[in-house]
Amino acid sequence: MFTKTKTMRVKTTMNRKILILSISSVLLTACVTDPYTGESRVGNAAKGAGIGAVLGGATGTAFGGNDLKNAGWGALAGGAVGAAVGAYMDHQQKAMQQSLQGTGIEVQRTAENTLNLTMPSSITFGFNSSQLTPDAQNALNSVSNVLNQYPASTINVTGHTDDIGSDSYNQKLSEQRAASVASYLGSHNVNYARLSQQGMGERMPKFPNTDENNRAQNRRVELAIVANNNAGAQQNPPQQGYPQQQQYPQQQTYPQQQSYPQQSYPPSGYPQQPVYPQPTYPR
Repeated sequence: MFTKTKTMRVKTTMNRKILILSISSVLLTACVTDPYTGESRVGNAAKGAGIGAVLGGATGTAFGGNDLKNAGWGALAGGAVGAAVGAYMDHQQKAMQQSLQGTGIEVQRTAENTLNLTMPSSITFGFNSSQLTPDAQNALNSVSNVLNQYPASTINVTGHTDDIGSDSYNQKLSEQRAASVASYLGSHNVNYARLSQQGMGERMPKFPNTDENNRAQNRRVELAIVANNNAGAQQNPPQQGYPQQQQYPQQQTYPQQQSYPQQSYPPSGYPQQPVYPQPTYPR
């Protein structure tokens, strides 16, 4: 009896894994529908669908016990969410790259639901300064415009420095630079609730601080844009340009007033008085 029960559990577990992997494989290799264009496509959205399917399938079995049906539904639901998030971030990445072309800001997709912007010191701040340059302000105008078109995300702003100066000084400077960028975005209609900021000082260099060229690249501000779980839920893409004017209903038309026949009058003037003969008297 014990052996039979154990065998059934092992078999059920294997079936569960096979089901989840099968659904995930299908979603990874098959096309997904872009919620913005309605087209079938393969790419980051499909990867997101596969990742969502694995997580959704695991959730379905966790709450459904041995019910493999729950695993299947969980995998499919997770795949749909992952596809929507992937498509959402695909479009945001493209919009950001087009908007920042020629500015020197690097745009990278570091994870399925994360977009990373790297702003080098050459266009952001002067040496030993946290005041944004005019070039940085122009670039951040473009960044804020795209962020406002794609509001289903959070933005973490992180400041970095090179190794010149003390650790405490560099830490403070990195925090001030992150605050400058976050404040500028907030002043350009990016919801402050979406923004967070931090300074890393000199602790996370991209390159060894062995020469000035490397140090210049280590002096930077990074924006990590992370999609929310409901990103891509809306089916309509953000509108470019100015919104169309609201259409108002036409004014109600009323029937024309009834026309009455014109009253005819006699010829102008009053009728002449009758002429009476004047009496004649003898002279």
